[in-house]
Amino acid sequence: MADYVITCCSTVDMSREYMEQNNVPFAMFHYQVDGKDFVDDLYASTTPEAFYRSIADGAQPVTSQINAEGYCRLFEPILQSGKDVLHLTLSSGISGTINSANVAKTQMEEEYPGRRVAVVDSLAASSGYGLLLTQALENQKAGMDLEENVRWIEENRLKLHHWFFSTDLTSYIRGGRVSKVAGFLGQTLNICPLLNVNSEGKLIPRTKHRGKKQVIRAIVSRMEEHARDGYDYSGKCYMCHSVSLDDAKEVARMVEERFPKLDGRVLINNIGTVIGAHTGPGTVALFFWGDERTL
Repeated sequence: MADYVITCCSTVDMSREYMEQNNVPFAMFHYQVDGKDFVDDLYASTTPEAFYRSIADGAQPVTSQINAEGYCRLFEPILQSGKDVLHLTLSSGISGTINSANVAKTQMEEEYPGRRVAVVDSLAASSGYGLLLTQALENQKAGMDLEENVRWIEENRLKLHHWFFSTDLTSYIRGGRVSKVAGFLGQTLNICPLLNVNSEGKLIPRTKHRGKKQVIRAIVSRMEEHARDGYDYSGKCYMCHSVSLDDAKEVARMVEERFPKLDGRVLINNIGTVIGAHTGPGTVALFFWGDERTL
């Protein structure tokens, strides 16, 4: 049975320390600001504070997906070492990068006959994608071979919940997720939208809440409603935020209070530069395992 390496993209929004400790190779998305090209390198070359300050000051980052050549550079050293690849991509409902990964898969399997590259659509994003990566790594450590792990991911990925809220609608308006009129009224009335990732892996607005306290209660209530085993939920819970650490900590405090059997403390990460280019500052996200996403 061939050994295999699990890879992903930078949009898992996990820390560099996590990726290094778990030996996870990843391909990096790119983004452009004022005509200059940057890589989404998990904040090796900038800080979350500097990145989101630039957006608050009017910068409008433009993101670009990873091309097939980038994926070949990720896969080839692994195949050369005699191992196979299980690659988790960012949700196809958010990016077309899976198409480039599949082109690279075909090319690499032709160049390295007998080797296997499995490309799996995570239908996930940000640290929810990261939570799926964590489970895939745990499956591998528990003895699942590549094909077993692929089947498990495909059968369970829609049980991973993603809930987001934002207290700053500026980037949502710029990106067209919120109309200018609705955005103006929302900012004026202090409306905070609650969104989730649906069964097609797309980010969908769900409800609107007046003020930060209401939306924080609402996001925790979604976990109460959907978490596996209800208040006895014993899985991991991840969060991420875009320079909204105090809000993220308050959500984490409430989650830990309501779900005492959690597998460890709530892990809070920074939203990376590519996802953050679309959300802007003021976003908080919550990820956990629950019932199957059907809408």
